[in-house]
Amino acid sequence: MYDMKQYLKTIEEVVEGGPYEASWESLSAYQVPKWYREARFGIFIHWGVYSVPAFGNEWYPRNMYMQGSPEFAHHVKTYGSHKDFGYKDFIPMFRAENFDAEEWAELFRKAGAKYVVPVAEHHDGFQMYRSDISHWNSYEMGPKRDVLGELKESCEKRGMKTGASSHRIEHWFFMGHGKEFDSDIREPLERGDLYWPSMPEPEDHHDLFSRPEPTEEYLQDWLVRTCEIIDRYQPRILYFDWWIQHSACKPYLKKLAAYYYNRAAQWGKEVAINYKHDAFQFGCAVPDIERGQFADVKPYFWQTDTAVALNSWGYTENNQFRPAEDLICDLVDIVSKNGALLLNVGPKADGTISDEDKEILLRIGEWLKINGEAIYGAETWRKYGEGPTRIVEGQFSDGIKKNFTSKDFRFTTKGGYLYAAALKCSDTGEYCITSLGEKDASKQANFHGIIRKVEVLGEKEPPVWSRDEKGLHIKSGFKSSNPVVFKITVD
Repeated sequence: MYDMKQYLKTIEEVVEGGPYEASWESLSAYQVPKWYREARFGIFIHWGVYSVPAFGNEWYPRNMYMQGSPEFAHHVKTYGSHKDFGYKDFIPMFRAENFDAEEWAELFRKAGAKYVVPVAEHHDGFQMYRSDISHWNSYEMGPKRDVLGELKESCEKRGMKTGASSHRIEHWFFMGHGKEFDSDIREPLERGDLYWPSMPEPEDHHDLFSRPEPTEEYLQDWLVRTCEIIDRYQPRILYFDWWIQHSACKPYLKKLAAYYYNRAAQWGKEVAINYKHDAFQFGCAVPDIERGQFADVKPYFWQTDTAVALNSWGYTENNQFRPAEDLICDLVDIVSKNGALLLNVGPKADGTISDEDKEILLRIGEWLKINGEAIYGAETWRKYGEGPTRIVEGQFSDGIKKNFTSKDFRFTTKGGYLYAAALKCSDTGEYCITSLGEKDASKQANFHGIIRKVEVLGEKEPPVWSRDEKGLHIKSGFKSSNPVVFKITVD
């Protein structure tokens, strides 16, 4: 039986055992794993009880208790009164009867993913894994499957690294609106209950000192839940959503990071933590930008997490899917700036992945099969790219259509080769890369080396090329709706 005091004691012992201490100074010795920097492309999975109503987005469990919201009205109309049918009543409907971890893993492999990060527990508080801490989990209820464990086994069998995402901290307030009227969320609520603690929601989610703040009991529960995931599944990536940056969380974040890194040292494995909004001190983990990118190259490794659908991370019946070519352009742009792309899919409640999701992933995989050498293991060049189209920097900007042109190039380098990706195929087949213009070495220029050869990845017929002061001129008959990658042999 689960013993919280004993688990907390174990955590203290592991932290004290080193090599990492629970301090930013000690944690700053962390190094991003080589495998992670080389992987560049992963799959995120938002799947849970919220896929049953499949309405609005994955915040349905919060919004259904917000009087006046579309989700509230939909819930009453479809399922009846909240006091008679609450969020917990969706769990028996979450059967996942067609869930096949092998099939999912094979799809992700074909998509070209090198790592997979399922959401282990979302804001709703329902664990998608076997747990000794709460009975509200997918192993004991709903599907009665250890989803995280099954995916880990199937993905790792195919050479992909696996991680786990915890959104548990936001559960502090996520169901709190259910206490504002007669619903199934009622006191007394005890630790281990699905709805516990359902506290008032802060007016500003980014207020680092909002009240009421998470209690010691809640933060200890968060810590042991996260450490249980670490110990049982040995994730290579531990992803955290926002709100862990709250001031009350800071001591627990240091302890959690030290525990995770020390456990990884015991396993002999390299691991990483993803965070947002300066929750961790810079250099102690890997920063992540939600649904956004950087406008320029960074000297440090970073990650974008975004979704194939603009409106939701989880499955809904009206998901607004992004074109595969736009996502491929994002991937190329992100890698050229020293980043990685974690792309989310939201499976249906029955355990199937929609045809739209599949088509997008397979199209990305087809492109990577040909052009992956410019992505996997690639490093940044002296500049990320050139061209007229500018990226809007910051989170939640992925809905802004970028409209790249054939003059927009992104650069990477690997194995002595320079890769230049035109983010849009030229209608005329003609390209000019101005950064590779031939200029006097005494004048400012980006490149003074010798170009020996130019190839088009995926095209047997070599292009015609020449070089002058204006740039590297390339003429190719290759046609594609996706970025076109030129492999350039330099000397």
